[in-house]
Amino acid sequence: MKKALSVDNVRNAKFNVMNFDGKWLDAFGKPEMTGSIIIYGDVKQGKTDFGFQFAKYLTKFGRVAYDSIEEGLSKTIQITVERNNMNEVGKRFIFLDKEPIDELKERLKKHRAPDIIVIDSVQFSEIKFSEYKVLKNDFKHKLFIYISHIKNNNPEGSVAMKIYRDANIICHIEGFRMFPISRFGGGQYINISNELASEYWGLDNQKN
Repeated sequence: MKKALSVDNVRNAKFNVMNFDGKWLDAFGKPEMTGSIIIYGDVKQGKTDFGFQFAKYLTKFGRVAYDSIEEGLSKTIQITVERNNMNEVGKRFIFLDKEPIDELKERLKKHRAPDIIVIDSVQFSEIKFSEYKVLKNDFKHKLFIYISHIKNNNPEGSVAMKIYRDANIICHIEGFRMFPISRFGGGQYINISNELASEYWGLDNQKN
């Protein structure tokens, strides 16, 4: 049985907090670098672009791996990488070409393993919720970001819905705009593309 904690124990506990700034602070507050985040939205609404943009920003706080289980190494991914200038982050970002969850777990056990892992997508990874919990429990000092398709405006499938309920940050993508719900504060949307968001929403607001 674990030792019970006093109020002072809880108040004085230290956590690995990412000191977000700018639009990321406005959207998410200052999140802890552990647990999970879910990004979900319909097709061709900007999920992958946002995944890369977020991954690029997160390289300020650790090494990021983007496991593209759905698309893998492809021309469309190459275009996304170029459009978001991923070359600017150098070796702090790595791309995994359809790496299965079992192989990903082995990678994370190695020296200098990535600190932050993006899994794209929940559906194509065929991850079970039991595997999700193993990743979260075995790698407590890592942050996992899951990208999900939607059905009836919710993450598609029982596993994605359980991740949605468990996640510290929820990112709903619609019309090239990301709408956040974060346990750490924030709440301001981010435009993935000002031009395409403006076309979709019919607004002149270019907040980014």
